[in-house]
Amino acid sequence: MKNARRSVFLLTAAFLMFQIPAASSRANPVGTGIAHYGVAYDGANIWVANFTRNSITKLSAANGRLVAVYKIPGPWGMAFDGKNMWVANYSDDTVTKLRARDGALMGVYPVGVNPRAVLFDGTYIWVASGGISGSVTKLRSDGAQMWTRPVEDPWGMACDGTTVWVTDNRANRVTRLNSGGCIVGVYKVGKHPMGIAFDGISMWVANNGGANITRLSVVDGARTGKFLVGIDPFGIFSEGNFVWVARTDGVLVKLTTTGCLMGTWDVGGYPEGVAFDGANIWVADTEGAVKVFRAYSGSLVATCNIRQPCNSWKQIGKAEVAGGSPEQKNSQLGYVLSR
Repeated sequence: MKNARRSVFLLTAAFLMFQIPAASSRANPVGTGIAHYGVAYDGANIWVANFTRNSITKLSAANGRLVAVYKIPGPWGMAFDGKNMWVANYSDDTVTKLRARDGALMGVYPVGVNPRAVLFDGTYIWVASGGISGSVTKLRSDGAQMWTRPVEDPWGMACDGTTVWVTDNRANRVTRLNSGGCIVGVYKVGKHPMGIAFDGISMWVANNGGANITRLSVVDGARTGKFLVGIDPFGIFSEGNFVWVARTDGVLVKLTTTGCLMGTWDVGGYPEGVAFDGANIWVADTEGAVKVFRAYSGSLVATCNIRQPCNSWKQIGKAEVAGGSPEQKNSQLGYVLSR
């Protein structure tokens, strides 16, 4: 059922026409759109890929308000390079480069067939494409291709500072590439790996075909842990102290980096995209909702859906921070809904 649902979204996008990115001057009357696959943070704003609506929504991370909407053909994964947002255009076989501060179009560049993940390694842009013959492409900041290498069915990518790790969904493994595109490691994980994240020490892989995530050593790729998180884990990331997993049955899971369960929260829909803004967790699903959770407690901050933009909220005051948990005090950040 899950694979059939995803196929419907992809087939729908295949018939959508290309439109040049342009900022919308009015609020999106249907919130952030339908079928969210990617979420990214640029240091001030959250960007959400509205796959079946051919657009990117830019929301203020400070209060959830709509900043702008940009037209993009079938957007999926996104990555921020410090100045620009790079967007994988699944239905156009390209990546789009947008200037983050104002959404200005900086370029559109060809990559592999059906690109769906983008990674910035600190210098270069990496794009994972999942056509009949999957591939990973490395681009310079001006969009020029440096090389393309075959990877059977790439989905997620993460960088350990030197090499890039790519989940290979059909092969049930992770492929590790160096800067020149040479394979320097291939590691078996669980069934149908999707998302992957680096916590500064280890790589974490979401095995979407099972009910677990795998932890790998970045030294030699050895499996250092396998942890149950519930069925269909998809999106995964680490903000250093904790690992967050979005399950496609509608649940958000929080773990310590030793694999201890800290909590689960109902998200609804089929959450796939996850991002962290330094204080809050943003989770997007394929049914048109974006939910915001406090990182320190997991409590719901706000909801955006296809009927309305995000509710706005305000920063927690000093008194609330002073009386909060040690984790909250350390971050000095957090938000509550405005009333």
